[in-house]
Amino acid sequence: MHKVISVLIIILLFPLPVYAYVGPGLGLGALGAVLGVIFSIFLAIFAIFWYPIKRLIRKIKGEKQAER
Repeated sequence: MHKVISVLIIILLFPLPVYAYVGPGLGLGALGAVLGVIFSIFLAIFAIFWYPIKRLIRKIKGEKQAER
C-alpha cells in the first residue's frame, strides 16, 4: 500500500503535458451553459421577490378602486 501511495504522489508531482483543443463549438456550449445557470439563479431570485411586490400592487390598486 505504501508503494502505491508513493507512485501516485510521484505521478501527481510530475504531470505530463496534455495536448487538447477546445474548439469554438465546445467553448460556446460551455459559455451558454454557464450563462444559463447564472440567468436561472437571477430569475429564481426575481421570482421570490416578485410575488410580494405583485400582491402589494394589487392591494394599492384595490384601495384606489374603493376610493372612487
